[in-house]
Amino acid sequence: MSQSPVLRSRTPADYPGCPVTVDIALAEGRVLVAPRWGIPDAIIPLLGFVIISLAVALGGEALGLPLVWLLLLGTTLPWIALAGWPLLTTAFQGNGPRIDLGLRLTWRDVGWGLIGGVAALVAGGTIALIIQAIFGEFTSAAGEVGEELSKEGPMLAVVAFALCVAIGAPIAEEIAFRGMAYNALAKLGLNAAWVIAITSVAFSLFHLEPQRAPILLASGLVLGILRWRTRSLGAPIVAHAVNNLPGAAFLLLG
Repeated sequence: MSQSPVLRSRTPADYPGCPVTVDIALAEGRVLVAPRWGIPDAIIPLLGFVIISLAVALGGEALGLPLVWLLLLGTTLPWIALAGWPLLTTAFQGNGPRIDLGLRLTWRDVGWGLIGGVAALVAGGTIALIIQAIFGEFTSAAGEVGEELSKEGPMLAVVAFALCVAIGAPIAEEIAFRGMAYNALAKLGLNAAWVIAITSVAFSLFHLEPQRAPILLASGLVLGILRWRTRSLGAPIVAHAVNNLPGAAFLLLG
């Protein structure tokens, strides 16, 4: 005799579009609090990123730091705000990043992430070819930093930066955009299509690279759809890493 499904009422922590980790925690009998984080907590990481970036640039120049250190610190230290604030605010104003942001990684997430990463590469690569045909050759901010490092620094610095591109940036940026920003908008009750669109536009503008904005927008849409489809942050992180992997490889190859 089959058992009837267990019915439960929704809680303030269980909003439409919330991560699957919320459902899992509730099914396990955990008592969740209503998250007190929201849109301001999605804006703070972006503002913090800009402030720390400027501080590193101005402070490093004033201290006379070598260009290699200036570039590496300017790449990594702003992640303190970009990823650090979402992790901190969900820990103190919610149920922690694993539950509130869907910060987990399963084999299913890996599979969807690999598929999404290839889709992002195809979409971004197609748009890149169109832009190149119209406006000519162009590069990226990461490519320019990598070029400077290859000229000024040891190979170890180039390897460190390539790891930042392939691993660090996908984790930090996905926590901020498909994590905090996505869930803050979903918690407001916005339709998933609007949430994906808004976070994708913000993601493309965040990089401050006008020529590459359409490429980043296409990638952001794929990553947003992955977050919606899997209700997890693991798949977008994997897809973002796959999307960045060719760039990291080109950096290592000079």
